[in-house]
Amino acid sequence: MDMFEDNEDLRNLPPNLPAAVSALCIWANHELRDGATIYTTFDAEIFGHRRKAVVFRSDIHATANMLELSGGCIVFFMSYLHDVLKRSKMTEMVAFVDPDHTGALGCGNPTERARSLSNRFQNGKPGQIYLVPYNSGSHWMLSVVNPDEEIIYFMDPLKRSLITGEWKTILDNSIKIYNANKNRKGRKLIQWKNLAGIPEQNGGKSCGYWIMRYMKEIVEDTNLEFATKWDRRANLVYTEKDIDEVRAEWAKHVMKFAQV
Repeated sequence: MDMFEDNEDLRNLPPNLPAAVSALCIWANHELRDGATIYTTFDAEIFGHRRKAVVFRSDIHATANMLELSGGCIVFFMSYLHDVLKRSKMTEMVAFVDPDHTGALGCGNPTERARSLSNRFQNGKPGQIYLVPYNSGSHWMLSVVNPDEEIIYFMDPLKRSLITGEWKTILDNSIKIYNANKNRKGRKLIQWKNLAGIPEQNGGKSCGYWIMRYMKEIVEDTNLEFATKWDRRANLVYTEKDIDEVRAEWAKHVMKFAQV
């Protein structure tokens, strides 16, 4: 048995694949063999620390076939969105949290994760909001945290509202630690707002693509009116074209880091 199992079929591609995804698949089919990867190290300006990031052949196969996305895929898309923020001169308004520091699996215990988040807020700019992807084990969700206002906006592509649980405790504690470090009393209760008007994922393992689209819309809105837009229940949906746009942006961005 080979040490590397690069078995993912990148030749028989789904119909109507975005051109950029198709091009990446064709390239990866030849170049990403025997354990070869696309890799880079992102500067600290994106996540508050230098971050090694890798895209595997399996990640490209997953994106082409709308399968479950890895944290590495999400991280590359966040680096693309950071470039969008730079062009709009919005990097002091919006920042990103590394999903490797938040997820339910392999990211430390709840106390360690709360401390890691509070450090991120501590080293950020006043008034900045933070886009925080969270994987509960097999499902991606997005929280938008404003630590100075002590508000957390919650977005679950399955449109469940988070009432209690580990993730709520982690984020609440991250703001409490942040307040303590600033010698600020803070509120008794952190304010949670479930954004009930977000478009719902359409089954399968598509949650990762939906949270990428949420982040894209937040970052592209120079007025940051996402909370108003998604506050109330609505019939908003993402079309295939909406999700394909995200996949194409991801593929084009990843291709820039391809090592031949």
